[in-house]
Amino acid sequence: MALRVSFELDDDDLKHFRLIMREARKTASRMAAEDIVAAAEEQLQVIVAASTPGFILERIQKLRFLIGMLTDLEWRLPHQEATRVLNALAYFTEPEDLIPDHIPGVGFLDDAIMIELVIRELEFEIEAYRDFCSFRDQLHSDKGRGAKTSREKWLQGRRDELQSRMRHRREARNSDDSSEKTLQLFD
Repeated sequence: MALRVSFELDDDDLKHFRLIMREARKTASRMAAEDIVAAAEEQLQVIVAASTPGFILERIQKLRFLIGMLTDLEWRLPHQEATRVLNALAYFTEPEDLIPDHIPGVGFLDDAIMIELVIRELEFEIEAYRDFCSFRDQLHSDKGRGAKTSREKWLQGRRDELQSRMRHRREARNSDDSSEKTLQLFD
């Protein structure tokens, strides 16, 4: 028997999470990018090794995707966007977070909430990377069908196009004067 539990975060709750993210970013700013990624990967292993509930594991797996965005040599995420992703991973490098991880059942709940917030904040970066991975996979499967240019040249063109689209969409969202509020974890 499954039980569904839902809750809503109000503006004060979101402010609190923004503050936590800012503090994590300050701490992470003193760390090398490789150390942030390594700490996030280590946290993933800890979470998976623990008897973590499925609803949390489902969100935690999204961290792997963010790490892939940073470490994929063919994607070559530009510095500004890489910094945004590193800032997102910074929260997961903190040994002491909002809810202590050792509490059974809910210890990683704050991590799952932060991931949901981060995924929403980085939606355009994630969408562009997914499109790039799909394009690359398609290109790989089409290899040998008489392509007139190198794989690298194709990937570079598509990467540049998707990263440009990603920036334009983020800028448009940030400049939108509509009444709908957007969460901004990364200033």
